[in-house]
Amino acid sequence: MRLDLPYALSGLALGVLLLGNAALAPDATPVRAIDVALVLAMAAALAVCRRYPVVALSLVTAAMLALHIRVHPGVSAAFPVLGTVYIAAWRGHRFAPVLASLVFLGGFLTHDISVAPAGRPGQQIAERTALLLGWFMAANVAGLVSRQRRAYLEQVEQRAVEAERTREEMALRRAGEERLRIARDLHDSLTHSISVIKVQAGIAVHLARKHGEEPSAALLAIREASSAAMRELRATLDVLRSPADGDCVGLARLDELAERTRATGVSVHVTLTGQPRDLPAEVDQAGYRVVQEALTNVARHAGPATAQIHIEYDPAQLAVSVTDDGQASPVRPVTPGVGLRGMRERVTGLGGALHAAARDGGGFAVRATFPLDGPA
Repeated sequence: MRLDLPYALSGLALGVLLLGNAALAPDATPVRAIDVALVLAMAAALAVCRRYPVVALSLVTAAMLALHIRVHPGVSAAFPVLGTVYIAAWRGHRFAPVLASLVFLGGFLTHDISVAPAGRPGQQIAERTALLLGWFMAANVAGLVSRQRRAYLEQVEQRAVEAERTREEMALRRAGEERLRIARDLHDSLTHSISVIKVQAGIAVHLARKHGEEPSAALLAIREASSAAMRELRATLDVLRSPADGDCVGLARLDELAERTRATGVSVHVTLTGQPRDLPAEVDQAGYRVVQEALTNVARHAGPATAQIHIEYDPAQLAVSVTDDGQASPVRPVTPGVGLRGMRERVTGLGGALHAAARDGGGFAVRATFPLDGPA
Protein backbone atom coordinates (compact mmCIF):
# COMPACT_ATOMS: atom_id res chain seq x y z
CA MET A 1 0.00 0.00 0.00
CA ARG A 2 1.45 3.36 -1.01
CA LEU A 3 1.53 5.90 1.85
CA ASP A 4 1.29 9.67 1.43
CA LEU A 5 4.13 10.95 3.63
CA PRO A 6 2.98 14.61 3.91
CA TYR A 7 -0.46 13.48 5.05
CA ALA A 8 1.06 11.06 7.55
CA LEU A 9 3.33 13.78 8.99
CA SER A 10 0.37 16.14 9.20
CA GLY A 11 -1.53 13.49 11.14
CA LEU A 12 1.34 13.04 13.58
CA ALA A 13 1.58 16.81 14.07
CA LEU A 14 -2.16 17.00 14.76
CA GLY A 15 -1.84 14.08 17.15
CA VAL A 16 0.89 15.87 19.14
CA LEU A 17 -1.32 18.99 19.23
CA LEU A 18 -4.29 16.97 20.48
CA LEU A 19 -2.31 15.23 23.20
CA GLY A 20 -0.73 18.53 24.22
CA ASN A 21 -4.12 20.20 24.53
CA ALA A 22 -5.39 17.26 26.53
CA ALA A 23 -2.44 17.42 28.91
CA LEU A 24 -2.83 21.19 29.46
CA ALA A 25 -6.62 21.26 29.79
CA PRO A 26 -7.79 21.92 33.37
CA ASP A 27 -10.34 19.07 33.28
CA ALA A 28 -8.13 16.65 31.34
CA THR A 29 -7.53 13.06 32.27
CA PRO A 30 -4.06 11.47 32.10
CA VAL A 31 -2.90 10.45 28.62
CA ARG A 32 -2.48 6.70 28.37
CA ALA A 33 -1.08 4.28 25.80
CA ILE A 34 -4.48 3.73 24.21
CA ASP A 35 -4.73 7.46 23.53
CA VAL A 36 -1.36 7.41 21.74
CA ALA A 37 -2.60 4.39 19.76
CA LEU A 38 -5.68 6.36 18.69
CA VAL A 39 -3.46 9.21 17.48
CA LEU A 40 -1.24 6.78 15.54
CA ALA A 41 -4.31 5.16 13.98
CA MET A 42 -5.53 8.61 12.92
CA ALA A 43 -2.14 9.42 11.37
CA ALA A 44 -2.08 6.08 9.52
CA ALA A 45 -5.58 6.71 8.16
CA LEU A 46 -4.56 10.17 6.95
CA ALA A 47 -1.57 8.60 5.17
CA VAL A 48 -3.94 6.62 2.89
CA CYS A 49 -6.87 9.02 2.74
CA ARG A 50 -6.24 10.02 -0.89
CA ARG A 51 -6.41 6.41 -2.08
CA TYR A 52 -9.12 5.20 0.32
CA PRO A 53 -11.01 8.32 1.41
CA VAL A 54 -14.12 6.60 2.80
CA VAL A 55 -12.17 4.07 4.87
CA ALA A 56 -9.83 6.79 6.15
CA LEU A 57 -12.79 9.03 7.00
CA SER A 58 -14.44 6.28 9.03
CA LEU A 59 -11.25 5.49 10.97
CA VAL A 60 -10.41 9.14 11.69
CA THR A 61 -13.95 9.93 12.82
CA ALA A 62 -14.06 6.94 15.20
CA ALA A 63 -10.55 7.60 16.55
CA MET A 64 -11.18 11.30 17.19
CA LEU A 65 -14.52 10.66 18.87
CA ALA A 66 -12.89 8.08 21.14
CA LEU A 67 -10.01 10.46 21.92
CA HIS A 68 -12.43 13.29 22.71
CA ILE A 69 -14.41 11.08 25.05
CA ARG A 70 -11.27 9.88 26.84
CA VAL A 71 -9.04 12.95 27.22
CA HIS A 72 -11.23 15.95 26.25
CA PRO A 73 -8.87 17.72 23.79
CA GLY A 74 -11.60 20.21 22.84
CA VAL A 75 -12.50 21.39 19.35
CA SER A 76 -8.99 20.48 18.11
CA ALA A 77 -10.22 16.88 17.89
CA ALA A 78 -12.29 17.98 14.88
CA PHE A 79 -9.28 19.10 12.81
CA PRO A 80 -8.30 15.64 11.42
CA VAL A 81 -11.97 14.87 10.73
CA LEU A 82 -12.39 18.16 8.87
CA GLY A 83 -9.38 17.35 6.70
CA THR A 84 -10.66 13.89 5.74
CA VAL A 85 -14.17 15.26 5.12
CA TYR A 86 -12.70 17.76 2.66
CA ILE A 87 -10.59 15.09 0.89
CA ALA A 88 -13.52 12.64 0.63
CA ALA A 89 -15.75 15.36 -0.87
CA TRP A 90 -12.93 16.39 -3.22
CA ARG A 91 -12.60 12.78 -4.40
CA GLY A 92 -16.27 12.72 -5.40
CA HIS A 93 -17.98 11.20 -2.33
CA ARG A 94 -21.01 13.08 -1.05
CA PHE A 95 -22.91 10.87 1.37
CA ALA A 96 -19.92 9.65 3.43
CA PRO A 97 -18.56 13.14 4.33
CA VAL A 98 -22.02 14.38 5.37
CA LEU A 99 -22.65 11.26 7.45
CA ALA A 100 -19.23 11.49 9.14
CA SER A 101 -19.84 15.16 9.90
CA LEU A 102 -23.21 14.40 11.52
CA VAL A 103 -21.81 11.46 13.50
CA PHE A 104 -18.89 13.46 14.86
CA LEU A 105 -21.04 16.50 15.70
CA GLY A 106 -23.65 14.29 17.37
CA GLY A 107 -21.06 12.42 19.41
CA PHE A 108 -19.22 15.63 20.32
CA LEU A 109 -22.42 17.35 21.46
CA THR A 110 -23.69 14.30 23.35
CA HIS A 111 -20.44 13.96 25.26
CA ASP A 112 -20.30 17.67 26.13
CA ILE A 113 -23.85 17.59 27.45
CA SER A 114 -23.23 14.41 29.44
CA VAL A 115 -20.14 15.74 31.22
CA ALA A 116 -21.43 19.30 31.76
CA PRO A 117 -21.83 20.11 35.51
CA ALA A 118 -25.35 20.52 36.83
CA GLY A 119 -26.57 24.07 36.57
CA ARG A 120 -23.82 25.10 34.16
CA PRO A 121 -25.18 27.32 31.35
CA GLY A 122 -25.20 25.72 27.93
CA GLN A 123 -23.99 28.81 26.10
CA GLN A 124 -20.43 27.51 25.75
CA ILE A 125 -21.68 24.16 24.46
CA ALA A 126 -23.96 25.91 21.94
CA GLU A 127 -21.15 28.15 20.76
CA ARG A 128 -18.75 25.26 20.24
CA THR A 129 -21.42 23.22 18.46
CA ALA A 130 -22.29 26.12 16.14
CA LEU A 131 -18.59 26.67 15.42
CA LEU A 132 -18.03 23.03 14.55
CA LEU A 133 -21.21 22.95 12.44
CA GLY A 134 -19.96 25.88 10.38
CA TRP A 135 -16.55 24.27 9.95
CA PHE A 136 -17.99 20.97 8.75
CA MET A 137 -20.37 22.67 6.35
CA ALA A 138 -17.47 24.68 4.96
CA ALA A 139 -15.32 21.53 4.59
CA ASN A 140 -18.05 19.70 2.65
CA VAL A 141 -18.76 22.66 0.38
CA ALA A 142 -15.07 23.38 -0.20
CA GLY A 143 -14.42 19.76 -1.20
CA LEU A 144 -17.30 19.75 -3.69
CA VAL A 145 -16.27 23.12 -5.14
CA SER A 146 -12.67 21.96 -5.52
CA ARG A 147 -13.82 18.83 -7.33
CA GLN A 148 -16.04 20.83 -9.68
CA ARG A 149 -13.20 23.25 -10.39
CA ARG A 150 -10.79 20.41 -11.11
CA ALA A 151 -13.32 18.76 -13.45
CA TYR A 152 -13.85 22.09 -15.21
CA LEU A 153 -10.11 22.63 -15.67
CA GLU A 154 -9.67 19.09 -17.01
CA GLN A 155 -12.54 19.66 -19.44
CA VAL A 156 -11.03 22.94 -20.62
CA GLU A 157 -7.64 21.28 -21.09
CA GLN A 158 -9.21 18.39 -23.00
CA ARG A 159 -11.07 20.81 -25.27
CA ALA A 160 -7.85 22.71 -25.91
CA VAL A 161 -6.04 19.49 -26.82
CA GLU A 162 -8.94 18.43 -29.07
CA ALA A 163 -8.98 21.83 -30.78
CA GLU A 164 -5.24 21.63 -31.39
CA ARG A 165 -5.54 18.11 -32.79
CA THR A 166 -8.41 19.21 -35.04
CA ARG A 167 -6.36 22.13 -36.35
CA GLU A 168 -3.44 19.80 -37.08
CA GLU A 169 -5.73 17.34 -38.89
CA MET A 170 -7.26 20.14 -40.96
CA ALA A 171 -3.80 21.43 -41.87
CA LEU A 172 -2.66 17.93 -42.88
CA ARG A 173 -5.82 17.35 -44.91
CA ARG A 174 -5.44 20.66 -46.71
CA ALA A 175 -1.80 19.91 -47.41
CA GLY A 176 -2.77 16.50 -48.79
CA GLU A 177 -5.50 18.01 -50.96
CA GLU A 178 -3.03 20.57 -52.29
CA ARG A 179 -0.49 17.84 -53.11
CA LEU A 180 -3.15 15.86 -54.96
CA ARG A 181 -4.26 18.95 -56.86
CA ILE A 182 -0.68 19.65 -57.91
CA ALA A 183 -0.20 16.00 -58.87
CA ARG A 184 -3.39 16.03 -60.98
CA ASP A 185 -2.36 19.26 -62.69
CA LEU A 186 1.08 17.87 -63.48
CA HIS A 187 -0.39 14.61 -64.71
CA ASP A 188 -3.05 16.24 -66.87
CA SER A 189 -0.76 18.84 -68.43
CA LEU A 190 2.94 18.07 -68.29
CA THR A 191 2.64 14.30 -68.62
CA HIS A 192 0.62 14.63 -71.81
CA SER A 193 2.89 17.30 -73.31
CA ILE A 194 6.11 15.46 -72.50
CA SER A 195 4.64 12.21 -73.84
CA VAL A 196 3.82 13.92 -77.14
CA ILE A 197 7.36 15.31 -77.36
CA LYS A 198 8.83 11.91 -76.60
CA VAL A 199 6.64 10.11 -79.14
CA GLN A 200 7.27 12.68 -81.89
CA ALA A 201 11.02 12.61 -81.29
CA GLY A 202 11.03 8.84 -81.43
CA ILE A 203 9.07 8.85 -84.69
CA ALA A 204 11.47 11.37 -86.20
CA VAL A 205 14.47 9.23 -85.23
CA HIS A 206 12.79 6.13 -86.64
CA LEU A 207 11.92 7.82 -89.94
CA ALA A 208 15.43 9.22 -90.31
CA ARG A 209 17.00 5.80 -89.85
CA LYS A 210 14.40 4.23 -92.11
CA HIS A 211 15.54 6.54 -94.93
CA GLY A 212 19.17 5.68 -94.28
CA GLU A 213 19.99 8.95 -92.57
CA GLU A 214 21.64 9.40 -89.19
CA PRO A 215 19.40 11.39 -86.80
CA SER A 216 20.80 14.73 -85.75
CA ALA A 217 22.37 15.10 -82.33
CA ALA A 218 19.73 17.66 -81.36
CA LEU A 219 16.94 15.20 -82.19
CA LEU A 220 18.58 12.45 -80.16
CA ALA A 221 19.10 14.89 -77.29
CA ILE A 222 15.41 15.82 -77.41
CA ARG A 223 14.41 12.17 -77.23
CA GLU A 224 16.72 11.41 -74.30
CA ALA A 225 15.74 14.59 -72.45
CA SER A 226 12.04 13.84 -72.83
CA SER A 227 12.55 10.30 -71.53
CA ALA A 228 14.47 11.62 -68.52
CA ALA A 229 11.81 14.26 -67.93
CA MET A 230 9.09 11.58 -67.93
CA ARG A 231 11.01 9.51 -65.36
CA GLU A 232 11.56 12.50 -63.10
CA LEU A 233 7.95 13.60 -63.43
CA ARG A 234 6.69 10.15 -62.49
CA ALA A 235 8.97 10.13 -59.45
CA THR A 236 7.61 13.53 -58.45
CA LEU A 237 4.04 12.35 -58.83
CA ASP A 238 4.79 9.28 -56.68
CA VAL A 239 6.04 11.60 -53.92
CA LEU A 240 3.02 13.88 -54.18
CA ARG A 241 0.60 10.95 -54.11
CA SER A 242 1.69 9.63 -50.74
CA PRO A 243 0.14 6.44 -49.31
CA ALA A 244 -1.73 8.57 -46.76
CA ASP A 245 -3.84 9.94 -49.59
CA GLY A 246 -4.99 6.54 -50.76
CA ASP A 247 -8.61 7.22 -49.92
CA CYS A 248 -8.70 10.09 -52.44
CA VAL A 249 -8.89 7.70 -55.41
CA GLY A 250 -10.74 4.44 -55.80
CA LEU A 251 -13.00 2.42 -58.05
CA ALA A 252 -15.82 4.85 -57.34
CA ARG A 253 -14.02 7.22 -59.74
CA LEU A 254 -13.75 4.62 -62.49
CA ASP A 255 -16.28 6.37 -64.73
CA GLU A 256 -14.27 9.58 -64.52
CA LEU A 257 -11.12 7.69 -65.50
CA ALA A 258 -12.89 6.02 -68.43
CA GLU A 259 -14.21 9.37 -69.64
CA ARG A 260 -10.73 10.89 -69.62
CA THR A 261 -9.45 7.94 -71.64
CA ARG A 262 -12.26 8.29 -74.20
CA ALA A 263 -11.17 11.88 -74.68
CA THR A 264 -7.86 10.57 -76.05
CA GLY A 265 -9.68 8.64 -78.80
CA VAL A 266 -9.84 5.20 -77.15
CA SER A 267 -13.23 3.59 -76.89
CA VAL A 268 -13.77 2.32 -73.33
CA HIS A 269 -16.53 0.03 -72.01
CA VAL A 270 -17.03 -0.71 -68.30
CA THR A 271 -18.70 -3.88 -66.95
CA LEU A 272 -19.45 -4.67 -63.30
CA THR A 273 -20.17 -8.18 -62.00
CA GLY A 274 -21.42 -8.97 -58.52
CA GLN A 275 -22.60 -6.64 -55.79
CA PRO A 276 -20.38 -3.58 -55.25
CA ARG A 277 -19.22 -3.36 -51.64
CA ASP A 278 -16.99 -1.32 -49.39
CA LEU A 279 -13.40 -2.31 -50.00
CA PRO A 280 -10.28 -1.85 -47.89
CA ALA A 281 -8.76 1.50 -48.77
CA GLU A 282 -5.50 0.03 -50.05
CA VAL A 283 -7.32 -2.53 -52.25
CA ASP A 284 -9.67 0.13 -53.61
CA GLN A 285 -6.77 2.40 -54.53
CA ALA A 286 -4.69 -0.43 -56.00
CA GLY A 287 -7.57 -1.56 -58.22
CA TYR A 288 -7.99 1.98 -59.50
CA ARG A 289 -4.26 2.32 -60.19
CA VAL A 290 -4.20 -0.96 -62.14
CA VAL A 291 -7.01 0.22 -64.40
CA GLN A 292 -5.37 3.64 -64.76
CA GLU A 293 -2.01 2.22 -65.80
CA ALA A 294 -3.59 -0.32 -68.15
CA LEU A 295 -5.63 2.38 -69.91
CA THR A 296 -2.53 4.56 -70.17
CA ASN A 297 -0.70 1.70 -71.90
CA VAL A 298 -3.64 1.19 -74.27
CA ALA A 299 -3.60 4.85 -75.24
CA ARG A 300 0.15 4.83 -75.81
CA HIS A 301 0.88 1.47 -77.40
CA ALA A 302 -2.28 -0.22 -78.71
CA GLY A 303 -3.02 2.14 -81.59
CA PRO A 304 -6.67 2.34 -82.69
CA ALA A 305 -8.29 0.03 -80.16
CA THR A 306 -11.24 -0.58 -77.88
CA ALA A 307 -10.67 -1.22 -74.16
CA GLN A 308 -12.89 -3.39 -71.99
CA ILE A 309 -12.86 -2.86 -68.21
CA HIS A 310 -14.35 -5.63 -66.08
CA ILE A 311 -14.73 -5.28 -62.30
CA GLU A 312 -15.80 -8.48 -60.54
CA TYR A 313 -16.91 -8.39 -56.88
CA ASP A 314 -16.78 -11.72 -55.07
CA PRO A 315 -17.14 -12.34 -51.32
CA ALA A 316 -13.54 -13.53 -51.11
CA GLN A 317 -11.77 -11.45 -53.74
CA LEU A 318 -11.86 -8.50 -56.12
CA ALA A 319 -10.92 -9.06 -59.76
CA VAL A 320 -9.98 -6.17 -62.06
CA SER A 321 -9.27 -6.76 -65.75
CA VAL A 322 -8.56 -4.49 -68.72
CA THR A 323 -8.39 -5.94 -72.22
CA ASP A 324 -7.96 -4.33 -75.63
CA ASP A 325 -7.97 -5.39 -79.30
CA GLY A 326 -4.90 -3.40 -80.23
CA GLN A 327 -1.64 -4.24 -81.97
CA ALA A 328 -0.07 -6.51 -79.33
CA SER A 329 0.55 -10.11 -80.42
CA PRO A 330 1.98 -13.22 -78.74
CA VAL A 331 4.62 -13.44 -81.47
CA ARG A 332 6.04 -10.12 -80.30
CA PRO A 333 6.42 -10.43 -76.50
CA VAL A 334 5.97 -7.22 -74.59
CA THR A 335 8.96 -6.08 -72.57
CA PRO A 336 7.73 -5.12 -69.08
CA GLY A 337 8.25 -1.44 -68.41
CA VAL A 338 8.09 0.66 -65.30
CA GLY A 339 4.29 0.72 -65.38
CA LEU A 340 3.86 -3.07 -65.47
CA ARG A 341 6.50 -3.60 -62.79
CA GLY A 342 4.81 -1.00 -60.58
CA MET A 343 1.44 -2.69 -61.10
CA ARG A 344 2.84 -6.08 -60.15
CA GLU A 345 4.52 -4.72 -57.02
CA ARG A 346 1.33 -2.94 -55.97
CA VAL A 347 -0.84 -6.05 -56.46
CA THR A 348 1.49 -8.64 -54.95
CA GLY A 349 2.16 -6.33 -52.00
CA LEU A 350 -1.51 -6.81 -51.03
CA GLY A 351 -1.36 -10.59 -51.41
CA GLY A 352 -2.91 -10.58 -54.90
CA ALA A 353 -1.83 -11.82 -58.32
CA LEU A 354 -1.32 -10.03 -61.63
CA HIS A 355 -1.42 -11.49 -65.11
CA ALA A 356 -0.39 -9.23 -68.03
CA ALA A 357 0.23 -10.67 -71.49
CA ALA A 358 -0.71 -10.40 -75.15
CA ARG A 359 -3.91 -12.17 -76.20
CA ASP A 360 -3.97 -14.99 -78.72
CA GLY A 361 -6.45 -13.16 -80.93
CA GLY A 362 -4.54 -9.90 -80.76
CA GLY A 363 -4.48 -7.18 -78.17
CA PHE A 364 -3.35 -7.13 -74.57
CA ALA A 365 -4.95 -8.27 -71.31
CA VAL A 366 -4.25 -7.23 -67.72
CA ARG A 367 -5.99 -9.03 -64.83
CA ALA A 368 -5.40 -8.41 -61.15
CA THR A 369 -7.03 -10.29 -58.25
CA PHE A 370 -7.02 -9.07 -54.63
CA PRO A 371 -8.02 -11.24 -51.65
CA LEU A 372 -10.58 -9.61 -49.40
CA ASP A 373 -10.16 -11.95 -46.43
CA GLY A 374 -6.49 -11.17 -45.75
CA PRO A 375 -3.28 -11.70 -47.73
CA ALA A 376 -2.83 -15.10 -49.32
